[in-house]
Amino acid sequence: MYDELPHEVILAIERVLQLQGGQDTDPLDILSNDFNPVDILNGFFPDEASLAHIASVQTRLVENQQELQREIDALQAELKQNQDPTRMHLIQEMISDLFGQMSRIREKATESEAVVRNITKDIQVLDLAKRNLILSMTTLKRLQMLVNALTQLEDFVKEKKYGEVAQTLAAVKQISASFKQYTSVQRISQVWKHIQELQGELRTHLDQDFDALQVDSTQIKPSLIADACLVVDVLGADVRAQMIERYVAIELKEYRRIFRTSDEAGQLDNISRRFAWFRRLLQTHEVEQGRVFPSDWRVGWHLLAKFSEITRDDLAALLSRTGASLSVKALLDNLQLTAEFESSMVKKWATPFQEMLITTAPSHSAPPKTMSSAFEPHMGVFVDAQDKALADMLGPHRKGRGVKSPRPSLDVEGDVAGDSDHNNSPIVVLPSSTELFYFYGQSLEQCAKLSTGKPLFDLSVLHKKWLRIYAEDVLVAGLKRRPIRPMSQVRKSTESRFEVNELQQSALVINTADYCQATALELEEKIRGKVNDEFKDKISLQAERDQFVSVISAGIVVQLRELEIACEPAFAAMARSSWATLNQVSGESAYTADLVNAVEQVVESVKPLVEQKKYLRNFLDKACSFVLAKFTNSLVKSRPLKEIGAEQLLIDLQAVKACLLKMPGESLTTTTYTRGLTKSTTRLETLLKVIVTPVDPPEGFILNYTLLIKDASFSNFQKVLDLKGTPKAEQNNLLDSFLTITSTNDDLETTSFLSSLDMDPAGPAQLGSNLSSPGGSRVSLALSGGASESSIFGNLTSPGTSGPSTGTSTADGGRPGDQRQVFSDFRRFVSFGLRRDTQPPQ
Repeated sequence: MYDELPHEVILAIERVLQLQGGQDTDPLDILSNDFNPVDILNGFFPDEASLAHIASVQTRLVENQQELQREIDALQAELKQNQDPTRMHLIQEMISDLFGQMSRIREKATESEAVVRNITKDIQVLDLAKRNLILSMTTLKRLQMLVNALTQLEDFVKEKKYGEVAQTLAAVKQISASFKQYTSVQRISQVWKHIQELQGELRTHLDQDFDALQVDSTQIKPSLIADACLVVDVLGADVRAQMIERYVAIELKEYRRIFRTSDEAGQLDNISRRFAWFRRLLQTHEVEQGRVFPSDWRVGWHLLAKFSEITRDDLAALLSRTGASLSVKALLDNLQLTAEFESSMVKKWATPFQEMLITTAPSHSAPPKTMSSAFEPHMGVFVDAQDKALADMLGPHRKGRGVKSPRPSLDVEGDVAGDSDHNNSPIVVLPSSTELFYFYGQSLEQCAKLSTGKPLFDLSVLHKKWLRIYAEDVLVAGLKRRPIRPMSQVRKSTESRFEVNELQQSALVINTADYCQATALELEEKIRGKVNDEFKDKISLQAERDQFVSVISAGIVVQLRELEIACEPAFAAMARSSWATLNQVSGESAYTADLVNAVEQVVESVKPLVEQKKYLRNFLDKACSFVLAKFTNSLVKSRPLKEIGAEQLLIDLQAVKACLLKMPGESLTTTTYTRGLTKSTTRLETLLKVIVTPVDPPEGFILNYTLLIKDASFSNFQKVLDLKGTPKAEQNNLLDSFLTITSTNDDLETTSFLSSLDMDPAGPAQLGSNLSSPGGSRVSLALSGGASESSIFGNLTSPGTSGPSTGTSTADGGRPGDQRQVFSDFRRFVSFGLRRDTQPPQ
């Protein structure tokens, strides 16, 4: 394989060899790889009839081949002749002669250049002399013009003809700029010095005339001062700044004298007199002296800036001197007057106050501050006052933390549930929450009008503090915690087991917390929109919003606690049932009706109280999980079950399942809820079906276990035998057969939902001690909790109990004595489900 030459090289070779492409060009002359024999054959034989001329074509190709061979031979002979050593020596000598001729030509050119330079030397000197002469004449002419202009300027200055002075001075400054490099010349140095003296004399006249204008404007013509301003502009920006500063200082001299901080007029209670005095000064300036100044001088802005500087320093000194005795009313009144004055100046010139200060400030100086900024270091008085006002407002509603409340925080007037027997409108959220956010809005607007800097940020920090206090001392503290009463004190009626008032209060807390966390987001956005940019990134109420979500979780825990209290008699009756003594199945058990009635009463009481459906769904999910967990606990504690008892429990489970299916109602039922409930009850049904199966023959019982449970766990099989009540003597034979049969079946799993079965569930669950746990509620199967896809036995664990674990073994890889802990951390369970269920819909 040969490397293909670059296209540019091929074109260059073709150009040297004069190979031009065309219709008559031999395709073999083309040096590129575009040669295509098929195209050439198609050219020789365009159709089938042309195949008859194969012989003639072949003859022509042979002739072409012979011709090419002759051409090759001729080229090879010529190449051999050109490679003769004698001929190559001759060529080298010719090249050497050529180099010699080129060297001689270079020497002659150098000599010619020297001759030309010698000839034109005098011409170059003459050109230089001509340029110098022209420059000298131009400079002398400009000098003459400068001297004449100086003479005229001197006369105009003496006569105070400022209009002509402005024009002449501008010309003098422009012409004199070209002589700056010649100041070493004595004559020019004298002229330069004379210019400076004239400018100094001119400034003296200008100072006198401007002073006369401020003393008595009637003694001097306004047109003269207007022309004098033109002269000041010609003198430069520094002179103009000095003139304005001198004018402003004289105008405000009286202000400094009248409003000294040591005199009565300069005290804080007379701050309105300061602003009134300046307004009169500004009016006089605009009517009289101010009209003679050019508009671009913005003398009014300079007066305002200097007045603002003096006043701010005086206010800062007065406020510091007042110290702790400064009252909120005095602070706010004076700050309000100052802010109103600044706003009036902004409205007057249609320019932001800060921009006017920056425009008139000297260059390279620190950014000037407004008069209102003098109050910012003392705005802590305002923030402290808001703190005290919030403490007084929420004091009657707070409970706990050493706060003595004259009445319960959730005791409100009106109908919480919206009972039609009352005329009052139903209370959805606590009035204290709306009062709190209304107060927030008022204080925020008030502070934003006075300052949008650090005081507003400090106020937002105060708002965060009281949101936390409201969540803890009002909402959470308002949730009553009552323990479950001992069974000896329980009445037969389930209506006495739970309190509707508890459910009402918890629903009110949930609604209020939801309102607070939503309104807190609006408050955060409102503060961000008003505060200065430097504080925007520091504004966040996310932690407080999360705290209100935790309050909602606590409210749902209270509702679940009431559900547990209502269901406790039914589950206690179930646990005391003697299933082993049943002879036949006789419909639903007596405790089932009590359980269904208790669940329906609690759920129907909660539904109209909670506003947000997402929280209702959350409660129903957890209620479903709880009922199934308690049902499983009672099932385990009531063993042995025997076959008849397991059949009866299957019937009871169907009644409980039907109750849980219709519990949410049409508007709250979801596919996820139904699927989770079905999955949970199916596992319980599977366990009961295994227990129903007779142990004789053993192979049939074990086969049924492997088909339904689908695991080869020794400990799980022993749990079934314990629940069934199989005697210990029979258990050993069954366990040996189980090991023999399952050891040859590789399709079985090592674990199943029975792996989380706790054979020693705790006693009656207690939710009353705190809001974080239903207390010792132990469940016995890895069931799917309500609408949750996760196992309630895997996620809801409780502390282990003392004593041995019946029917447990280390065969599953667990440690001896390990207990499945279920349904203990109730708050974490509710919070987790709440966070999931409160996500925005997709």
